Amino acid sequence: MKIQKQPTLADSICDLRARKIKKTFFTQINTLIDWDTISILINNDYLKGKSATGKPSYDGTLLFKMCLLQSWYGLSDYEVEDRINDSLSFSYFCGMTIEQVAPDHSTLSRFRTALTKTQTFEKLFTSINKQLEAHNIIVKTGLIIDASVIDTPLRPKGKTNFKVTEDRFADQVEVHKEYPDSVDKEGTWLKKRGKYHFGFKKHHVTDNEGLVLGVLTTTASKNEIANLEEVLETVNVALPKGIPLKADKGYQSKKNVAILKKRNLKNHILKKAVKNKPLTKWETRFNKLIGKTRFKVERTFGGIKLWFKGGIARYRGMKKMHTQNLMEAICYNLYRSPGIFASNCKN
Repeated sequence: MKIQKQPTLADSICDLRARKIKKTFFTQINTLIDWDTISILINNDYLKGKSATGKPSYDGTLLFKMCLLQSWYGLSDYEVEDRINDSLSFSYFCGMTIEQVAPDHSTLSRFRTALTKTQTFEKLFTSINKQLEAHNIIVKTGLIIDASVIDTPLRPKGKTNFKVTEDRFADQVEVHKEYPDSVDKEGTWLKKRGKYHFGFKKHHVTDNEGLVLGVLTTTASKNEIANLEEVLETVNVALPKGIPLKADKGYQSKKNVAILKKRNLKNHILKKAVKNKPLTKWETRFNKLIGKTRFKVERTFGGIKLWFKGGIARYRGMKKMHTQNLMEAICYNLYRSPGIFASNCKN
């Protein structure tokens, strides 16, 4: 009798015929990620006790997978609890049996708050990225940097005397004394392309395929042009020397040129015309060539908004917003991973 060989990692992930089916996608992610490593990171920071009824608390990995499902499908704490109880594919992904009941929404909220305080989501983001790099899904041949505004629904209503920072201009100090408790007082105003925004800003460092390597969260009025060093420090893995960094022309400054030189990164920031000094033919051609790759960071922001209903603040305050941004980055990288892995297998 012919012995059937055990399916390899490539066999498990490269079947793209039904990749959009939830069960298939969940199986691919469970095959791709070493959850034991994730569990160790969570258990180091998540102090598990007992619930009010005396029952043992839920496993940290189960709760983290609930956070993934919540981000992938744009669900509230209540909704993800209901979906896991109703959906076999959701409960299967979380490692639950058919007899088990999902953790309630309050348990999930406390878990997210606890790991936000210990900055564990940063560690999980770095660990998962290292695993994706080991599978050649993340390949650090270049960097792209950009920022995106996140509006919060907890904004001032009616006529308010507020200071507004124009996009790409120096930051202004916000005065929040007039804001009621219903407003997220850690948010700030920004005027961009003629529209007013109130909330936060996420800064991404991606590879050349748009997979997120680093995340920084600031208020909306934060000037990203003077923020390059801080954004690069969010990449918690070693970067190869001599790789290019691409960014739009707003990042072009003498200070940023010096930062890239100090970090041994090639300066592929778009060239900027100045008064009485238009772009040369070479600079115009340079911008066109860089633009063919630089747009992928904008595709990342767009994908998070389209696929995960992202781009809107779900929580109050800077720290919890950073957790949201990290979870959306993790989910984006994982969502694209099976397709990239399959493409690598064909090459």
